[in-house]
Amino acid sequence: MTTPTIDPITVEVIGSALQSIVEEMGEALVRASYSTNIKERRDCSTALFDHRGNTLCQAEHIPMHLGSFLGVIPAILSRFALQDIKPGDVFMANDAYAGGATHLPDIVLAEPIFVQGTLVAWAVNTAHHSDFADRGHDHIYQEGLRIPPVRLYREGELNTDLQEMFLLNCQVPRERISDLRAQMSANRLCVQRMSDLCDKYGMEKVLAAGDALQDYAERKMRAAIAAIPDGTYTFEDQFDSNQRAEVMTFQVAITVKSDEMTLSFDGPPQVRGGLNLIYTSLLAACYFTVKSVLDPTVLPNAGLARPLTVTAPKGSILNCEYPAAVDGRIAAAQRVTDLVYGALAKALPGKVMAAGNGCCTGAIFNGTDDDGNIWVYLETIGGGGGARPSGDGLSGIHVGLTNTSNLPVEALELEYPLTLLRYELVDGSAGAGEFRGGMGIRRVYRAEKACRFTVEGSRVASYPWGLEGGGRAECTHLDFGDGRTEFSGMVDLKPGQIVAIVTPGGGGYGDPAKRAPEAITRDLAEGRITPDIAKTVYGIDA
Repeated sequence: MTTPTIDPITVEVIGSALQSIVEEMGEALVRASYSTNIKERRDCSTALFDHRGNTLCQAEHIPMHLGSFLGVIPAILSRFALQDIKPGDVFMANDAYAGGATHLPDIVLAEPIFVQGTLVAWAVNTAHHSDFADRGHDHIYQEGLRIPPVRLYREGELNTDLQEMFLLNCQVPRERISDLRAQMSANRLCVQRMSDLCDKYGMEKVLAAGDALQDYAERKMRAAIAAIPDGTYTFEDQFDSNQRAEVMTFQVAITVKSDEMTLSFDGPPQVRGGLNLIYTSLLAACYFTVKSVLDPTVLPNAGLARPLTVTAPKGSILNCEYPAAVDGRIAAAQRVTDLVYGALAKALPGKVMAAGNGCCTGAIFNGTDDDGNIWVYLETIGGGGGARPSGDGLSGIHVGLTNTSNLPVEALELEYPLTLLRYELVDGSAGAGEFRGGMGIRRVYRAEKACRFTVEGSRVASYPWGLEGGGRAECTHLDFGDGRTEFSGMVDLKPGQIVAIVTPGGGGYGDPAKRAPEAITRDLAEGRITPDIAKTVYGIDA
């Protein structure tokens, strides 16, 4: 095939069309889904890959899901001969060690897109199937059903045996089958839209535009790196989790040389607990964080990764090996984001925000309804954003690699035997500074029926840090309403029992003495700081 000459305007037009395709895929997936975790919380992502398995574009959903996408097409191409891949095939995968996902609840569906008999691209999406609850995390086998890339559909025909085997291993199969169908509809939409685009501009021109867009992203990333003074910038942070008793230390050294960047991580050996990161999880965390600091306008495709080299010791918590458990990998990945921000703050002073809440506090409730059917409710709760060099941090948001919505109170209480008693920002949880961090969240549940409660979180014993003299934020804690505040794993709740989850705020930025008096007065009036903080930190009597 001869590569046609393509002008920059056409590249831009085709690039916008590709991005609109993945965004439309995402909306189709959300609107067609059944489970609250996808239709309300939008815990899913969509993307387009070229025929070689390189990212063409990803919808602005959840950065962590890039880790699920990075390995799946290469894994398919390594397992199946290209001549055996046909139109209408759909591949299903979720296994962290077989090129499927970064943890087992994320089910990936990939469908090849053929134009004039030629494989031109792949439609890919992933959705978090909130199903594998009440499980152990000593190793990957305890965490759910492992699926390597296998055909769910062969030339448009459903593999019913595979689907039945999958559903048999699910706790809430009525949700799984409906969500799988929603994922299928999203990919089929992508196939149609991509085919229409090739019909309009010509297959060769669309492929050439995809290559040009990746080259453009590479040039922009290299230009942003070249603006950083050459050198090595280091940072370390503490990592804790309710799954482990000890507080661990993570480290990063970022080396900039000309227009290339190397990120070298170090951390403890992989652990018996679902905290470990596979390598693609580490890559997703690095790509997102570097892009967000250096140039947020860089296109989210494979080109941005070309100037970046990422390393971590094999068998460590940041680059684990089989059969390490990975279900709660987001906690360690969030700390990777904090590490990169901390190191880049030294390389680019005045351009990096303070640490956000630095965790993804997960609450999982599961039980049985009056008919004996199992139900599972998952919520990942946000917190405070870090203060910026030019403004306060945002309150009650997801930061870093997570970007899900909350489950609205109305939907929660309609679908599950739970009542949400309080849902509010936490006074005094933010770090002080010339610019104050964002506030964390308090979410108080009452169990109306007996159920099991599982909590996963970090920043329990460590704190989101401030920058340039800004103060640290408060950390995560629980309150069971009976004097217990331990941040333990699984708890059996009785009818009427209450549990409160409080998430961290964000760190402050700059010397608190420089904060404007009118801003402090406003903070007090809005409950963003307590009178005690106003007096001890800012020297103002409330």
